[in-house]
Amino acid sequence: MEDKNGGFFARLVGGLKKTRDGFVKNVDFVFNGFTNIDEDFYDEIEETLIMGDIGVRTTERIVAYLRRQVVKRGITQPADCKDILIESIKEHMHVGETAYDFEEKTSVVFVVGVNGVGKTTTIGKLAAKYKKAGKKVLVAAADTFRAAAGGQLKEWTNRAGVDMIGSAEGSDPASVVFDAVSAAKARGADILLVDTAGRLHNKKNLMDELAKMNRIIDREFPEAYRETLVVVDATTGQNALNQAKEFSEVTDVSGIVLTKMDGTAKGGIAVAITNELSIPVKFIGIGETVDDLEKFDAEEFVSALFRTEGN
Repeated sequence: MEDKNGGFFARLVGGLKKTRDGFVKNVDFVFNGFTNIDEDFYDEIEETLIMGDIGVRTTERIVAYLRRQVVKRGITQPADCKDILIESIKEHMHVGETAYDFEEKTSVVFVVGVNGVGKTTTIGKLAAKYKKAGKKVLVAAADTFRAAAGGQLKEWTNRAGVDMIGSAEGSDPASVVFDAVSAAKARGADILLVDTAGRLHNKKNLMDELAKMNRIIDREFPEAYRETLVVVDATTGQNALNQAKEFSEVTDVSGIVLTKMDGTAKGGIAVAITNELSIPVKFIGIGETVDDLEKFDAEEFVSALFRTEGN
């Protein structure tokens, strides 16, 4: 496969090594360890997928697809099922044709996520990515709840070479958004990235806060396209799925950013999140540098996971 992202595919292959060494090796063991396609074979595949953080519902759908295709194609050898499994996983991770429409429009992008998942670094990486693409980017430091959040974000915006609108710790996040929207309009910004406080333990406060910020944008910047990305840490496995689900209950989440994929054996969670929440993974992070965040590509991801570059 041609590496169109200047080394990102190679880094993705390396970043998914832990998942490949665990989950994928177990999958291969099932395909190569059985001589017949019977109920024991399907049970073993199901258990392996669930253990690989694919998720129960997604696993059931994948196995059901596998069963149908085995009959339809007249397959008799377990080893011949691997390509069907790969094909099914790719299908379950399709991002959709309109996933990145916000990049071509004047947009306000809310970035949500609990502390520690890589939210601040993700905003910095997105800012750098869009600046490099020739976009005029502005960042709003609307996480005024967490001590030092503004300072950390400022470091990243400096690194990315973009401006940040902030306020004193403890001030009203909505007032930061108001100031940032005014600045974005005055400066002709293409993308306004908004950092938010990730207080999932108090959903009502978070919901009210996000609703208030959205009302300001409705009133002051109605022409802006709205995007909400939830950042989750892949190393937490099923907990990442639960966090994404909880955020989707308090706001209209349009995409997932999956960070720290290089540090986990739980890469299968990318499949579970996309499929079980019907929210696409739009970006994937595999390292600490500014360039280690890329658009999610199901074809590339599954190819890197199974190392099927030639397929």
